[in-house]
Amino acid sequence: MHVHVSVTDLPQSVRFYSALFAAQPSVLKDDYAKWMLDDPRVNFAISHRGAKAGLDHLGIQAENGAELEEIGSRLAQADVSVLPQKAASCCYAKSDKYWTLDPQGVAWESFHTLDSVPVYGSDTRVQTGERKAACCSPA
Repeated sequence: MHVHVSVTDLPQSVRFYSALFAAQPSVLKDDYAKWMLDDPRVNFAISHRGAKAGLDHLGIQAENGAELEEIGSRLAQADVSVLPQKAASCCYAKSDKYWTLDPQGVAWESFHTLDSVPVYGSDTRVQTGERKAACCSPA
C-alpha cells in the first residue's frame, strides 16, 4: 500500500511521522520524505511542493512488472479511465505506473519502481478523467 500526504512544514512532519512510526525516513530530501514500513506494510510519503495540505493520493506498489500489469488489467475491467506511464521519473524514483480516479475522485497510483533518480520529478501533466496528475502528485 502507498499513501502520499502533502504537508506545509516538512521538518515538523518528519519529526511527527518518525515518532509515530518509531523509524526515520528511508528517503529524506529537502522537499520529500518516505518511510518503507513493514508493520503495517506501507510506502508512506510526504512532500512539500506547494500542493494543498492533506491526502494527495493513494497507491498500490507492485513487486514486479507482471504484478503491475495484472493491476492494470483489473483497473481496465473496473470501467474507469486508466492512464499508463512507462519509465516515469517522480518522487526520486523511476517507475512504470497506472493512474486512475476512484468514484469519489481520489487519485490512485499503481506502480512498480525500477530505479532511483536524483530529482523529485520531471514528467509532464497527464489527464486522468477530469483531473490532472503530474509525477506522484495529482493536481
